[in-house]
Amino acid sequence: MNAPLTAAVLASQDECRFQLSAHPDHHRILHVTVEREALLGFLHDVRKVDVQNLEYVPFMRYELADVLAKHVGEDLATTINEIVKDRQHGGFTVGLQGLTTDADDFVRFGTAIGHLLGPSNHDSMSGTYYARFPVKHTDDSDSYLRQAYRLFTMHTDGTFVTEATDWLLMMKFAEQNAIGGESRFLHLDDWEGRDRFVSHRLGTQPFLYKAPGSKNVSERVERPLFFQNEFGLSMSFIDQFVQPRNREEAAFLNGLSTSMEASPGTREVSLPVGDLVVLNNYFYLHGRAPFEKNEALFRELMRQRGTFA
Repeated sequence: MNAPLTAAVLASQDECRFQLSAHPDHHRILHVTVEREALLGFLHDVRKVDVQNLEYVPFMRYELADVLAKHVGEDLATTINEIVKDRQHGGFTVGLQGLTTDADDFVRFGTAIGHLLGPSNHDSMSGTYYARFPVKHTDDSDSYLRQAYRLFTMHTDGTFVTEATDWLLMMKFAEQNAIGGESRFLHLDDWEGRDRFVSHRLGTQPFLYKAPGSKNVSERVERPLFFQNEFGLSMSFIDQFVQPRNREEAAFLNGLSTSMEASPGTREVSLPVGDLVVLNNYFYLHGRAPFEKNEALFRELMRQRGTFA
């Protein structure tokens, strides 16, 4: 859907228990504010749903989505689907407003939001439908995901698996002694250097992707950088796992990544503990700014990825 949000969806906020507003850090992303009483009702009704039960029984994830819709209104599902599919916006944030610090509540709320959009993908890194991972002062992993003091460069998710990845959800669980580390987002239409790379003969040529050992994925996937789908011009790219065949391809990929990192369209967005962000994975790239060094640094995030119902 490339048209702006429908008037009916915007008008329906008057009848629902949530409101939309512009995000203070990003001109495209919207913020969803749910009435506190509705959030408390949701948290109360799902408190006894065991997280392991969610991991083992897929239909229970939709049960949480139904409970959230009961308390907030069915228009919440319609609205967030339209936001994420709408190229003008393509993303939103929403949070629990400090009503709980229980990590299981965070999993339940993130699961409910994700399953108002559609089914979640299997996350091979964790072995279930979501992954939780810390970022600390020291790290010996084989990717930038947990390395606090490196720039986590702009990329899309799902590059090295055959399963489609329509949307990406990231939620902040905890944060102490963290300066820096802001999320960074780039909408394809805000990247001023985009067309130079799209029109290059390598722009639509398939590239090979291979994941490191920590991802627990042995597939070798070939896919083009740029392609067209129902959302218009789309992209699939991550610098760590794409495998150039020669120096020309390597130079092209390096130039592309450098252009995105330097683009004024790449914006830093803060995310409070208990808040999550959902992005359309086809026309948004995301990354993370480096943290300032601190031996007591700690951040924990949850990731979910999935397809539209």
